[in-house]
Amino acid sequence: MGEREEVRVAGIERDDGLMLRTHGLAAGGLPELRVVALPPYLGQGWAQVMGALAQRLAAGGKDVPEQMELAPGVTIQLKVENGELIPLPPHGFEGSLDEWRRDVLARLFPAATT
Repeated sequence: MGEREEVRVAGIERDDGLMLRTHGLAAGGLPELRVVALPPYLGQGWAQVMGALAQRLAAGGKDVPEQMELAPGVTIQLKVENGELIPLPPHGFEGSLDEWRRDVLARLFPAATT
């Protein structure tokens, strides 16, 4: 992706929670990121996570890794579904999707949990 291209994270409230989606990765030949059924209180934090993932994806060229480490102890599996990338817990994670989503935010932004 060129310097002038940008990626935005947009959200919409649905009956099952928030849906966050990137807009702009496709211009660089990459699938967009999408998160669904996100509890609203995790929205701002996950918008930042999506931005960080998008930045790493854009910098990595056209190859999409199966998983990405955002920080020590924060590994995110990327699953292609309907032409979009869905961030999921890494293989072996035991717990619910929402528990993992909260854990990611707690590890990335520890000051926000105190």
